[in-house]
Amino acid sequence: MTSPTHPPRSPAGRRSGRPVRAVFAAVVAVASAVGLTACVTNTESANPEGWVSTLPAPDPALRELLPAGYRNGGTLTAGTNPTFPPNQFKAPDGRIIGFEVDLVNATAALLGLKVEFRQQDFNLILPSIDGGTVDIGASGFSDTEERQKSYDFVDFYTSGISWATTPGREVDPQNACGLTVAVQKGTYSDTDDVQVKADECAAAGKPALTKLVYESANAASTATALGRADAMSSDSAVTDYAIGRSKGKLVPAGDAFDTTPFGWAFGKGSDLVPAFAAALQKLIDSGEYRRILTPWGLTDGMIQTVTVNTAPPERSAETTPTLGDDDSSAGNTSGAGPTTDSEDQ
Repeated sequence: MTSPTHPPRSPAGRRSGRPVRAVFAAVVAVASAVGLTACVTNTESANPEGWVSTLPAPDPALRELLPAGYRNGGTLTAGTNPTFPPNQFKAPDGRIIGFEVDLVNATAALLGLKVEFRQQDFNLILPSIDGGTVDIGASGFSDTEERQKSYDFVDFYTSGISWATTPGREVDPQNACGLTVAVQKGTYSDTDDVQVKADECAAAGKPALTKLVYESANAASTATALGRADAMSSDSAVTDYAIGRSKGKLVPAGDAFDTTPFGWAFGKGSDLVPAFAAALQKLIDSGEYRRILTPWGLTDGMIQTVTVNTAPPERSAETTPTLGDDDSSAGNTSGAGPTTDSEDQ
């Protein structure tokens, strides 16, 4: 079953919110992926300690909020790119797992629905919603004003941007000219953090900020642990996860900043949105939401009230508290090297 179709549109906008700046604004390095698995391991236990696989029973009242074709049950297709731990990533046995996966499954269960996660390139997920081949995008999407022009977002978590570096290295995210910084391609950190700072360095005539762009968050964190980058930039949950599993090879660099909500993407005007928002609110009110997030060490970014299409704050240098760093689970299996193709996602 699929949600209404809409005219195809190139996705814009944590994973990202602004148009990509010209390539000349930053030096985008190309390097080999050889050796990128040496320091940050790619396989650990499938889920964190304390994780329990339970799904809530369907709520008849919530099911009435669904479009008629879904009220007797069914399966939704969720587009996801499992290279973004701890949101979604692959366990050693190939299953797609993560805290966002857990939340989607629990929310759908309240509605009497099942979810089939379809692995896709990140930049194909939103067009797949347009084309009607997936019902929901569940892949660490930042709810941004640009994306809201074409999609509706049910916001489920709040995250900031955090940097990590190696022990003993002095790195200030707000004074990054002259540094080499690793990011995952198309993420908010790529286009709205590091690229913006690279442009500012160039405009001010300061030493260039070199950006290493990787296909996965795991590859970016590994490059940093190996010393190929001075620092990495990613969502706070992702950075804290990488630090926690690096065995001391990565440490925080400054505080989190640029708080933005994560949201599940639906086609603009999709009738699934009110039902998903109400079901997620019940998860929060019942305490199930906290139970799901606690084993992942992500309670600092929890929300109390579900919102749709939350307008993110303007970019600023103000900091927010760092998110939980009690993450421990399997690593991402991707080890792709950096690329010059920095698409908006």
